Amino acid sequence: MSISAESISLNLGGKRILKDISIDIPSGEILSIIGPNGAGKTSLLNVLSGNLNSYNGSVSYNNMPLKDISIQERAYTRAVMSQFQSIAFDYSVRDILEMGWLDYNYEKIKKDLQAFQQEIIEECDIQNLINQKFNTLSGGEQRRVHFARALIQLWQPLDTNDQKYLLLDEPFSNLDLVHKVKMMNSIKKRASLGTGVLMILHDLNLAYSFSDKIVILKNGKLVEKGKTKNMLCAKLLARAYETFISIDDNPINIRYY
Repeated sequence: MSISAESISLNLGGKRILKDISIDIPSGEILSIIGPNGAGKTSLLNVLSGNLNSYNGSVSYNNMPLKDISIQERAYTRAVMSQFQSIAFDYSVRDILEMGWLDYNYEKIKKDLQAFQQEIIEECDIQNLINQKFNTLSGGEQRRVHFARALIQLWQPLDTNDQKYLLLDEPFSNLDLVHKVKMMNSIKKRASLGTGVLMILHDLNLAYSFSDKIVILKNGKLVEKGKTKNMLCAKLLARAYETFISIDDNPINIRYY
C-alpha cells in the first residue's frame, strides 16, 4: 500500500515547476526528498497531498485515484505539516490541536481521543504551551504544535486499521537539538507502526541517517531515487548541488566545500 505518483508535471505562471516525476511513499517507510532551492520539492508535496490540482500525471492513495477521494477522506488518510503555517486569528495552542480532530462519531470515542491527545501533548513536549496563544510562541514552539496537530489527525479508532500517511515539509526548522531528536524519534515510531512518511529536508545528514529511501530533485526533475545506502554518493550529490561534497560513512557526515 502506498501513495503513488506517476509522471507528474506541473507548470505555474508559465514556468515549469515539475517534469515527469514518478515516486512512491510506501507504508511503514520514511522517504526523504532533498535538493537545492527551487528544485520543486514543496510543489511535489502539494501535488501529493491534493493541495495542488493543476498538474499532468496521476496520484493514487492505496490504488485509488486522488481525484476520486473527497477532501474529508483525504484528511482521514494523510496529515500534512507545511513549511509555513501562519495563523491569522488569536487561537490558543489547544485550539490548534483540536483542529486535528476528525469526526469519527466524536461522542462515541471522545474519551479515547482525549487520552490520545494528552499522550501527544506529552510526546511533543508542549504541556507548558497548551493554554498560550499560538501567535505568541517562538518559531520552534509553533513547529512542535503543528507537528502535534498532524499526529492527532492520524489518530483512528481501535477497531480500524486504515493506512495513514504523514507529509512533512522541513519539520525540523527552528527546532533546538533536543526537540529535533524528539521529533525524529516520533517520526520513526510512526513509520514502525505502518505509517508512510514523506519528509522534505535540507539537512543531508538527517536525511541520510534516518531515511529508508531518498529522492533527489533539481530544477523540477528527478535526479535519482533509491534506497539510502545506494544514494550515499558524493558524486551524485555534487551533481545535484553543484558544489564539492565529501562523505564520511561511519558515522554518516556530509561536508560541503
